[in-house]
Amino acid sequence: MASERIRPGVVLRGFALLASLVALGWLARWLADAGMLSERFIDAEVAGHGATGYAIFLGVGAIATALGLPRQVVAFLGGYAFGTAVGTGLALLATTLGCVATFFYARAFARALVARRFGARVRQFDEFLGRYPFRMTVIVRLLPVGSNVLTNLLAGVSRVKAWPFLAGSAVGYVPQTLAFALAGSGVAVAPEIEIAIGACLFVATALLGIALYRRHRHGAGLERSIDEALELPGAPREDAS
Repeated sequence: MASERIRPGVVLRGFALLASLVALGWLARWLADAGMLSERFIDAEVAGHGATGYAIFLGVGAIATALGLPRQVVAFLGGYAFGTAVGTGLALLATTLGCVATFFYARAFARALVARRFGARVRQFDEFLGRYPFRMTVIVRLLPVGSNVLTNLLAGVSRVKAWPFLAGSAVGYVPQTLAFALAGSGVAVAPEIEIAIGACLFVATALLGIALYRRHRHGAGLERSIDEALELPGAPREDAS
């Protein structure tokens, strides 16, 4: 039996994936070594530096969220560096840019890898978004559980269209971004009221997300895992050992 010829495109895609993973690992190491998401770095290089500080914060925040740093950390530091209004706007833009980067990275390079590793989750993700990807993405972003970067990766390898998912993500990011920017601003200027408002807003957002999720869920497998994370009534539980 004649052996199948290896297609050059397959080799090139594999090489591109390997190169991109090396680059991403280097970026993660660089961020960690430089301490670019610490209060000391924010004080020294970002806060009070005008347009340069904005650009540094946007770039570092986008890279960090694309690599998996919790978006709430970026929002907190945005409020700490720039105050509530500007910090919310910059953190929201940075987080959305990170979402865009991860989504299109997965769609361009990691489809086979992620689909093989998380094949069942990808199918469940498609079922969950269904005919209303914008609305369901907003609900996912409001929930107080789940991984931002994993959601972006799953969306990138799924059949969901880019713009409904990305637009829904940007809208769904707003409440928690505002909540954590308020908390960060409170730490910077020390009024306890802003931290308290941020905490209350986060709780209200989480409750709204859970209420909307319970209203719109339709029994897909992904919802069962969310039910377990939220400890909702009717969620399957493991027997006590």
